[in-house]
Amino acid sequence: MEKSKRMGSSPFEFHLVHLDLKGAPPKVSYLAEIFPVFRLLGANGILLEYEDMFPYDGELRSLQANDAYSSSEIKEILKLAKLHELEVIPLVQTFGHMEFVLKHKEFSHLREVGMFPNALNPHKEESLRLVSTMIEQVIALHDDLRWFHIGCDEVYYLGEGEKSKEWLQHEENTIQKLCLAHMKAVASHVVSAHPTVKPVLWDDMLREMSEETLRDSGIAQLVELMIWDYSPDLDVDNKVTLINKYHNCNFSKLWLASAFKGATGVNQCLTLIGHHLKNHQQWLKVAEKSPGGIIQGIALTGWQRYDHFSVLCELLPVGIPSLAICLQTLMNGGYSQKVKEDVETILGISSLEIDVFMSDISGTFPGSQILSLVTQVIFYFKPSVNELLENNRYVTGWFSSYHRKRKKIHPIMIHHFQPDALRLLTKWTAVTQELQTAMAKVFSTAAIEEWIEENIQPSLQRLQETIDDLDTAIQALA
Repeated sequence: MEKSKRMGSSPFEFHLVHLDLKGAPPKVSYLAEIFPVFRLLGANGILLEYEDMFPYDGELRSLQANDAYSSSEIKEILKLAKLHELEVIPLVQTFGHMEFVLKHKEFSHLREVGMFPNALNPHKEESLRLVSTMIEQVIALHDDLRWFHIGCDEVYYLGEGEKSKEWLQHEENTIQKLCLAHMKAVASHVVSAHPTVKPVLWDDMLREMSEETLRDSGIAQLVELMIWDYSPDLDVDNKVTLINKYHNCNFSKLWLASAFKGATGVNQCLTLIGHHLKNHQQWLKVAEKSPGGIIQGIALTGWQRYDHFSVLCELLPVGIPSLAICLQTLMNGGYSQKVKEDVETILGISSLEIDVFMSDISGTFPGSQILSLVTQVIFYFKPSVNELLENNRYVTGWFSSYHRKRKKIHPIMIHHFQPDALRLLTKWTAVTQELQTAMAKVFSTAAIEEWIEENIQPSLQRLQETIDDLDTAIQALA
């Protein structure tokens, strides 16, 4: 009964789709195709996490990735977003997750802990100058900004640098004060230089702080918090208590952050829709129980890497069905059969499974061919190679590593598995080429090479090496 009462409309004014550009950033031509789909599904904003894809200039030029967008491409992305009524909120990390900056030799002296490039040293004036310059370069390319996300999540090892240890020896100093001081300094820069722009930051570093600490810091007058939790069983009452706590600390507006992909495994290739759907259903319950008017909107995060150095997780086109279900669930205030059917119609998918991975899926939405081919790779390619090399009795019994090393094989056994191995190699080489062609419409060469090398090459190589060893053994028979 409660569910049917809630069905009907979204409790959120803003539905932001998060684009994490630190891995497999889409070509502008693909964004031109997918932005209208975002809008059709109910999105009205983009949380654009630039990382190293922004065309930083001058002293920051080295921060650019090799395939970073040009200034004209950024302008084109913003123009496309405006065309499809998607408000852009840039996200630039300014404290934690600074690997893309602090990995560079010329900025390594600004690390909190010398060995680790993740967190910025908040004691150095140069640190604030650095992030202020980054912010200014990004803002310069954006018109009519209302919000700017300054990151500040997961500031690992804060307080463990030499300067911090020295500072913390004074009794009145705490890691919490250190954290808040840097956040305030960055936010103050944004507010003083751009009075119409409101800074937003992730809330996790503030969660455990007392109301007194938060109130006394004055941070609430400067920023809006984005409360994130990507779990399917998030504790609703706990989140409502947290929202009330922030409300009591004078934060006038808060944001929520869910996940539609990229939060179920560091090297996850396929998206389990049901996991993410439950996450959004829980957030709807949180919104229902929260004080009216305090929640500004929700960002549906789609992480592409867990951090700058980790492997790729699900590619954006692979996560589109999950994004669609989650957005439509929010737009309708709950999930229903109609939500599923509407998504199937919009994406051109005949039948969508929610609680299991689909072994066969095709659609008509932009990038759907990538989803279909990635699914084939995960469901059929890897298992078929493992089946041949590890479970085929002729391979394991008559062409083991012992035999291969000594180039020995019983002539009869060749006929039992050589044709299968060659068929597999031919088929999957062709599928790989097909996937590369499909990916080339969406991603740069670097992203394609990385995904293929991580997810296809190891199995293809094992297969090729077995065939090569078999050829060598056959020649030794002659």
